[in-house]
Amino acid sequence: MSTIAPRPGDPEINDALVREHGLSDDEYASVLRILGREPTYTELGVFSVMWSEHCSYKTSRIHLKTFPTDGPRVLQGPGENAGVIGIGDGLGICFKMESHNHPSFIEPYQGAATGVGGILRDVFTMNARPIALLNSLRFGRPEHPKTRHLVEGVVAGIAGYGNCMGVPTVGGEVAFHGCYDGNNLVNAMCVGVVEEDRIFRGIAAGPGNPVLYVGSRTGRDGIHGATMASDSFVEGEEGNRPTVQVGDPYTEKLLLEACLELMKEDSVVAIQDMGAAGLTSSSVEMAGRGGTGLRLHVDRIPRREDGMTPYECLLSESQERMLIVAAKGREDDVRQIFTKWDLEAVVVGTVTDDGMWTIVEDGVEVASIPVGPLTDEAPEYDRPRAEPADLAARQAQPELPAVGDCNEVLLQLLASPTIADKRWVWRQYDHMVRLNTLVRPGAADAAVLRVPDTEKAIAVSADCNQIHVKADPYEGAQGVIAEAARNVACVGAEPIAVTDCLNFGNPERPEVMWEFERAVTGLGDGLRALGVPVVSGNVSLYNETDATSIHPTPTIGMVGLLESRDDAVGMGLPADGGELVLLGSPRPSLGASAYAIVCHGVEQGAPPKVHWNEEKALLAVLHEGIRRRFIRAAHDAADGGLAVALAEMAITGGRNPDVGPGQGCEVNLAANPDPIARELSLFGETQGCAWAVVPTSHLADLLALSQELGCMARHCGRIGGDRIVVTDAHQTRAIDLSLAEARAAWEGGFCASVGLPQPPVRD
Repeated sequence: MSTIAPRPGDPEINDALVREHGLSDDEYASVLRILGREPTYTELGVFSVMWSEHCSYKTSRIHLKTFPTDGPRVLQGPGENAGVIGIGDGLGICFKMESHNHPSFIEPYQGAATGVGGILRDVFTMNARPIALLNSLRFGRPEHPKTRHLVEGVVAGIAGYGNCMGVPTVGGEVAFHGCYDGNNLVNAMCVGVVEEDRIFRGIAAGPGNPVLYVGSRTGRDGIHGATMASDSFVEGEEGNRPTVQVGDPYTEKLLLEACLELMKEDSVVAIQDMGAAGLTSSSVEMAGRGGTGLRLHVDRIPRREDGMTPYECLLSESQERMLIVAAKGREDDVRQIFTKWDLEAVVVGTVTDDGMWTIVEDGVEVASIPVGPLTDEAPEYDRPRAEPADLAARQAQPELPAVGDCNEVLLQLLASPTIADKRWVWRQYDHMVRLNTLVRPGAADAAVLRVPDTEKAIAVSADCNQIHVKADPYEGAQGVIAEAARNVACVGAEPIAVTDCLNFGNPERPEVMWEFERAVTGLGDGLRALGVPVVSGNVSLYNETDATSIHPTPTIGMVGLLESRDDAVGMGLPADGGELVLLGSPRPSLGASAYAIVCHGVEQGAPPKVHWNEEKALLAVLHEGIRRRFIRAAHDAADGGLAVALAEMAITGGRNPDVGPGQGCEVNLAANPDPIARELSLFGETQGCAWAVVPTSHLADLLALSQELGCMARHCGRIGGDRIVVTDAHQTRAIDLSLAEARAAWEGGFCASVGLPQPPVRD
């Protein structure tokens, strides 16, 4: 191993500095063994970020290996910047979800904005043009003094970056719970389209090939961001954290176009986004995938601040930067394209065959580390797991008295901030730019986008019910998969692949690791049951403040395929009427339900279980029924049960989900008129059910199709009028509510809860 002298002016390596860099005693002993000497300050920083949870997945790797990742459509699975799934016609859908939780809690606008910027780069690095953004957001209690500030900042950051990039933000979810008071979650997803024979990867190959730095200059923002994302918060000390990255979407737009133009040529060997841990992770990961080494001249890196050290240059997380390995002799081709787009492109290094990651400053080596130990040989932990002591109490079914007035229950649920209309959020996003959006926010369970230059379309959704996962991580995680699949099926798509963003608390707590393992097992078993692979993802741990962890929140981004974009449907009840059919076998439970929390202040009980044979039969009926035009609209039962789903369809029906008056309906659920049994049937939550709107002329066809495919189906009522009416087994009106009342509660609930100004109801 080469001898590297300490750089003049760098701090002395001591126990306190090692702890400050987040390395355990055992990990530091491994560093000494690998190097055969004491590390320099720069090398200590490199090991710190590369062996952080955020970069190395040292706690989660052994569990993630159990996921299904293969399939006939998989063109690129986990391990690259993003996953790619084939859809035919020589095209692939490239997508990934990432977290930017800690930065968004410290500085919500820039934290969320740079989260969007990072996930965009992950996708266009693969040579895919981004066509859609989604997000999954979790905030604390609406009345918490920081919630409004976080909501406004995060939504503005997402809108500001995505809108400037010209990529539509088409879907997502927003939920509130006290467990997020000290740790909001910001999960961003990007979807792009790529030619399947033009997928680019971050694999540094060809010793002697030049390595180019392209994009924005490097500053001091975001240094140790990866380490920060691998640590817990202490209330009141967020301001002491390293600075959050600052994004510039206008530069990123230039970078996107320059990269896509460059990848039309044959001058690129590999390309990698500089995300978490910046130049360090991008260069190390490229060399690791290629089994090569890299020699980088840190003094050549374009900088926007004077006096930056190698440590700062290598660990900076400044945005809008990429690293490219070019074919030898093609450097000028790269420079010309980036100069055309007013961006810098500088040769900063060379691919080597020695397996070493070597950093040079002014001709002097300041770091030299074998690549393998930084990547594939990073620490891996099988952390202790223990079932939570309160698990039985969590899952005990609560004894909830009947409220008695089902109209009032429905209004309360519709107005609750997690269920209520999110128009205030999605109206800030440009969801129609590039004109590919066929089904937009608020109109259906999933967004639908045309695939350019084809007749196909894709459906995309982002889902998680953290209440269910907290109550039973295994069953709750299966429910996340089932709901995500139903959401894309309800617009007419076949579920084909997922990405994930696994948000959990402190993994050093055995009960948190138990939740993580059980949830990962549940997700994997659910995906295997559906035959759907994971192709990309992210893990965010240490979401904890003052020893209080968030609920386990494994968010799933689902992609579905429609062979014909003309097949896509929404969820609103149509103005010209039709029949309402309940598909699936309801098994309602009031435990762990929105009803229990909103109406009784109780978070307790086991979540509804998934019965995969029934679930798959439901998906088949939705997909085939929509394709054959037997189903005109569909909406699955989720938060708030069958009654809330029905009300949402009525409110969003009519001429247009944004301005239409809605459509009434009358259905019979044949529930026992006993008050608690009635409320159970109306507001209990269940898996495997969806409402379907059927033309009267096709009612018999859908019922026959359902029988053929093994899915329960019951004709429950008709569309019409200006009221939502639900009768029970004795034809007594359990719910009789005007659309105007329901709409007012639903439209006003989100802003009223958080203290935000109400958006205009109509354009």
